[in-house]
Amino acid sequence: MTPYYETDRALSEYLLFHYGESARLLPWRFGPRDGLEYPVRCVAELLDRDRLAEHARALDIGCAVGRSSFELARHCREVVGIDFSGAFITAAAQLRSNGALRYQFVVEGEIRETAIARIADDIDRDRVAFERGDAMDLRADLGRFEVVLLANLLCRLSDPARCLAQMGPLVKPGGQLLITTPCTWLEEYTPRANWLGGLERDGRPIRTLDRLREILEPHFRLTTLRDLPFLIREHERKFQWTVAEGSTWIRRDDAAG
Repeated sequence: MTPYYETDRALSEYLLFHYGESARLLPWRFGPRDGLEYPVRCVAELLDRDRLAEHARALDIGCAVGRSSFELARHCREVVGIDFSGAFITAAAQLRSNGALRYQFVVEGEIRETAIARIADDIDRDRVAFERGDAMDLRADLGRFEVVLLANLLCRLSDPARCLAQMGPLVKPGGQLLITTPCTWLEEYTPRANWLGGLERDGRPIRTLDRLREILEPHFRLTTLRDLPFLIREHERKFQWTVAEGSTWIRRDDAAG
């Protein structure tokens, strides 16, 4: 069976999620409009631009079809987007090369509508590069970054703590680690023993943020917490409305690693 994130359905939904016009993503006068433009808001609401060096590097792990990577390029001289899905990376690379990509999304059943994903003209696409990779086993020669973004990634990994263990060496002192997660822990993706949250131990609830603090605070300090709603359209009359927990962590200057 084809993994979900390699399917045409997933690619269609994520292109619409990342690049769809608001009227197409939510074709009703009513509805949760605060959930639109989520890949843009992950950057706009969590990134502290005043902390950025002139030639900052950014890493977008789990970049999907790349919208947040392009948004990071507004503020960083170099951006690397990495995703495990070959279909997603191929689409992101085509957008980087051509500035646009035609795709179809579901209206109802077999009915499809054509749209074009576009990169804004004021974004320098040459600043962005995409590659396929494993968030739990990143290549050793990536270097270090002023910004690392993990957007809606952790609860889709089989071992999220293994991913987080790489963050100390990846983020430069004073750099920013931006994390968003809907905390949707499912054994379909993550063995229960590896869940970061959503568990009870000795009658005490363990939430994802508790474990993030435990794992990250030796190297990072938490500076920002935000609720970030997002909307994924499945078809014209069915949507997923979710509220992710967004956090910004600053790399400690005195931490080893």
